[in-house]
Amino acid sequence: MLLLRSSLLCALCASVASPAPNFLVVFVDDLGWKHVGYQGGAYETPRIDRLAAESTIFSRAYIPTPTCSPSRAALLTGQHPARLGIVRHIPTSPRFGFDALGRTDQEFHDCEGDPSRWPSRNWLPLDAVTIAEALGPLGYRSAFFGKWHLGSEDYHPVRQGFDEQYGVSNFGHPGSYYPPYWRVGNPYPDEEPGKYLTDRLADDVVDYLAKAGESRPFLATVFLYNVHAPHIGRTDLVRKYLASGFSDDRAQLAAMVEATDSSVGRILDALEESGRAGDTVVIFLGDQGGLRYNEPLRGGKPGGTALYEGGARVPMLIRWPENTPKGAKRSTPVVSTDIFPTIVDLAGGDLAEFAPLDGLSLKPLLAGEGRIEREALFLERHYEDQYAAVVSGDWKLVAYWSGTRELYDLADDPGENRDISSKHPERVRELSALLAGWRAEVGLRPEPGTR
Repeated sequence: MLLLRSSLLCALCASVASPAPNFLVVFVDDLGWKHVGYQGGAYETPRIDRLAAESTIFSRAYIPTPTCSPSRAALLTGQHPARLGIVRHIPTSPRFGFDALGRTDQEFHDCEGDPSRWPSRNWLPLDAVTIAEALGPLGYRSAFFGKWHLGSEDYHPVRQGFDEQYGVSNFGHPGSYYPPYWRVGNPYPDEEPGKYLTDRLADDVVDYLAKAGESRPFLATVFLYNVHAPHIGRTDLVRKYLASGFSDDRAQLAAMVEATDSSVGRILDALEESGRAGDTVVIFLGDQGGLRYNEPLRGGKPGGTALYEGGARVPMLIRWPENTPKGAKRSTPVVSTDIFPTIVDLAGGDLAEFAPLDGLSLKPLLAGEGRIEREALFLERHYEDQYAAVVSGDWKLVAYWSGTRELYDLADDPGENRDISSKHPERVRELSALLAGWRAEVGLRPEPGTR
């Protein structure tokens, strides 16, 4: 059902730098499409904006399942979370059979609010191939930093192909962004008072990059806990935004976004100082839309609106020095499952070894001389009535388990304010058929009325 074909030009085959490039992936939790300055956001993100000016900007980048655990699984494996069976966040609470340290022997959990009654895995299976496992045989060493949220110790990054891990806990978010960050299972138990968590995690990345030698290429994946709740901004920055007239709630979020920007800047500076910036591909993106303040896009993380643009579309940048035009914008719809095949492709790996992949290599778009062939991309959730969406070019179908179908022309209506399904019934039927076929292909339960 998915068209997994890329129109790679022969000239591009020789364009990968030799030796193989390094990879630095920065994945920011709950960073909305409108939260960054280069897209007109209200928060100050000068270092991310500078990175955008040096990168290819993907203005229509999506998360296939805009939820914490599924979004991580998708990026790390190149497979849709539905195919992996990780369709909701991993809960880690006693209510779902987890102990006080966020561990369980139960492979799946259920959600009463999910009308499809679909079970979701409580860890990333060890037989799922991660980016680290794909790059290891190509000579790469790898390190994981920050928010894992894909299982407890038996399923941590070092059990999934990464050589090192830093700042990893069993939980999806800290109790506070100031010490003690977690009351149990704290990866930084001896941290000094007043150290903001995002700054602490950046310290680990900076130290790692300072030691990155030239004998082996590296993969560094930095999954920041910011800007996930609890919304606790860095104190100095909160004061700044309050003084500028922000409400307390928005000042906390703004301070979290700017603290993220500051840490991204420190990491990029460390990469430059290491002498490896010129041969490192930097990938920056959010893991799902923001909890709030996503205007002019509709919806966001909560409340059954996550598959609208405000919840599923995220900022995404790729900098590949000497190979990508600076500041170029690509409006082709892309999805975070494309990260795995893009990295493997640029590293010189054979994508055929990792089938089935739901993502495509973005190398043709990075070079600006090609295109990717994809009939549609599929978004999905398993919490509420709004359960799926199909993006095909500028068309977007939003589907509800109760039977409602909405249709939007994103070129004319990016805010999804005008449902035009009644005017284009043939398009609704076409996209609904694609959705039904895709669900069958990845093994999901049929929709009501399609059995």
